[in-house]
Amino acid sequence: MNTTNLTIKPTMRIQAFYLFFIMNSIQTGSGIMGVPRYIFMEARQDAWISVLIAGLLVHLVMAAMFAIMNHYENTDVLGVQTDLFGKWIAKLLGTIYIIYFFFVLLSVTMDYIQVVQTFIFPRMSAWVLSLVLILLIVYAVMSGLRVAVGITFIFFFLSLWLLIFLYKSIAYMEITHFQPLLEASPSELLRGARHTSYSYLGIEILFFIYPFISNKEKAKLPAHLGLALTTFFILLVTVISIGYFSPGELPEQVWPVLVLFKIVEYSVIGRFDVLVVTEWMMVILPNMILLTWIITYITKRLYHVQQRKVLYVVAVLLLIGAGITKHEYFILQIIDTVAATGFWVAFVYPLVLLPLVWMKSKWKRRKRGGAKT
Repeated sequence: MNTTNLTIKPTMRIQAFYLFFIMNSIQTGSGIMGVPRYIFMEARQDAWISVLIAGLLVHLVMAAMFAIMNHYENTDVLGVQTDLFGKWIAKLLGTIYIIYFFFVLLSVTMDYIQVVQTFIFPRMSAWVLSLVLILLIVYAVMSGLRVAVGITFIFFFLSLWLLIFLYKSIAYMEITHFQPLLEASPSELLRGARHTSYSYLGIEILFFIYPFISNKEKAKLPAHLGLALTTFFILLVTVISIGYFSPGELPEQVWPVLVLFKIVEYSVIGRFDVLVVTEWMMVILPNMILLTWIITYITKRLYHVQQRKVLYVVAVLLLIGAGITKHEYFILQIIDTVAATGFWVAFVYPLVLLPLVWMKSKWKRRKRGGAKT
């Protein structure tokens, strides 16, 4: 048996069915609130085509991830890297993953805090807001992966109702905003597709959660369906944003998706967008919980440190990072850097790994064949 393979206790395993909720929840976070603006700035009224292109390409990346993991009996990407590059390079690459996931987590936290301060509590300290989020994250991660997945499952349904209230924005859409059709050049469409990368970050969790799946033969369908739902969400808010906002308005909206909810009015609710921002915590919490679990898991695998101790360190660093970062420009710079880095880590790196795994597998077969003769 390959030494890279892991033995997971039955009590720590999860069913492949949950990959649908894991994949969608870790991707649907703060990024989707502003993604229509960034895609539109590149592809204009053809931004929806960029979303479809991005969705197709990300499905291909996921297929590559499954192809990599299927070459091993039961391992994660850390084991794959050890098999390909040796112990020390694999540890370096794993450490890069830790740093990367921490900054993804930090960017999600800062972005949501900024939204809360803009729409609800402009004078509330970022320290207080980040502390509330961190306490919830710590409680969930300390309970283990299965509890984290359970929270993801429950919160998925508790937040799904938000889609219903986009109906009013749909009623105000202008079909002329989509004309002329197919005006964007191929390069503009591809640049627009790349701007969706921040909203798709999290697909890498498949590399780490794969050994915990008990029925791996059924893992592909729910994972791809979860990814397809993410694509549908991005496509939906992009199409509505293009139709609702004028071509001059959309680039000026920092969080166009949240603005779409502002026109919803009920006599019993003063500002519906405040309710949406509050409810959005149920959207981002599973995202943050899963990201934190990945950080603690990788650190434990690489450095043999208890996940609980790592969790406390991550919580303190996250509190400091989210608490001291107050300037909008600096927050946007971090998000842009994370998005640019994530493009290479999440979408390019698996495509680099796959041929290396193929070559290593072929070399092993030849070696075994030579030994038999």
